Amino acid sequence: MARIDDTSGLLIAPDPSAPRLTRPVTGTDHTGAEVALNVVEERPLTIFLNAQEIVTAMTIGDYPHYLALGFLRNQGMLLPDDRITGIDYDEELETVVVRTARQTSHEEKLQKKTRTSGCAVGTVFGDMMAGLEGITLPATPVRTSDLYALAATINRLPSLYLTAGAIHGTVLCQGDRPLVYMEDVGRHNAVDKIAGWMLSGGVGAEDKLLYTTGRLTSEMVIKTALMGIPVLASRSGFTAWGVEIAQQVGLTLIGRMKGQRFVCLSGQDRLIRDADPATVADEPAKAGRKGAA
Repeated sequence: MARIDDTSGLLIAPDPSAPRLTRPVTGTDHTGAEVALNVVEERPLTIFLNAQEIVTAMTIGDYPHYLALGFLRNQGMLLPDDRITGIDYDEELETVVVRTARQTSHEEKLQKKTRTSGCAVGTVFGDMMAGLEGITLPATPVRTSDLYALAATINRLPSLYLTAGAIHGTVLCQGDRPLVYMEDVGRHNAVDKIAGWMLSGGVGAEDKLLYTTGRLTSEMVIKTALMGIPVLASRSGFTAWGVEIAQQVGLTLIGRMKGQRFVCLSGQDRLIRDADPATVADEPAKAGRKGAA
C-alpha cells in the first residue's frame, strides 16, 4: 500500500497540490489589500469497529484507512493478534469501518472519556495509562548526527504546513532517513496514521524514531510507546507528565530541536554525540527567549 515518492525518497510524502486538502479563500490583509490564501480543509471522519461507532475525528481526510487502524490500535481497541478482515471507507458518508475476526464490544470504554490537550478533539478512552503496564522500550542509541540531518531534511520538504499552515506533521524515521511523513489538523491524527501504516505493513519499530512538529505531551508519549518506537523528537517543548511517562517506559525524549540546539529530558545516556554542534547552522533565538534551547 506504500508508495515511493520520486522527489523526496519518502515512502509516503505530503502532497500540497492535492485538491481535497486545501481550499482557496479571499480576504483582506492589515492594509486593506485583497489577499488570496489556500487554507486547510477540515472534515469529519466517523470510525467504526465492526458494528460499534467509536469516534468522529476532525481530519484533513487523507489516508482514512491508516487513521482508523492507528487510532483503534493506539486506544487498545485492536489487539496485537487481531485479524483484520476488512476496512471499508465511504467518502460520501465520511465513515470508515474496520472489521475484525474477533467479536468486539467497547460500550463501557466509550462511556469514560478524557479530553486531551491535543487540538482537533483528541480523545483517549478509558484509563490513559492502560496498555503501558509492562512496556519497556529498547535502549536504542541515537546519533546526534542523525538528529541534525533529519531536522535539516524534514524542514525543507514540501508540505501542507509550508503551503497553508494550520497543520501538524509527524515523520517516521530510520537513522538519518525520513520514511513516512503524515500531516493533519491534530498531531495525534498524524501519529495515528503512521501507526496504521506500520500495523498494515507489519513494520518493526525498534530501530525507528518519531519526529513531530507538536508539543511533547503525555498523549504523544503514550502513543509513541504503544507503537513500540523508542525515540520521540520535536521542534517544540515538553509537558511534565510527558517527561515522567517517557522516563517510566524508557523512551528517549528530545525537544526544542532548532538548528544546533536541542534538549533531551529522558534517555540522555543513549545519545551518541558524534556531531560537533558548532558545524551545524543555528536558528536565531526568539525575542525574549535568549539562551533557551
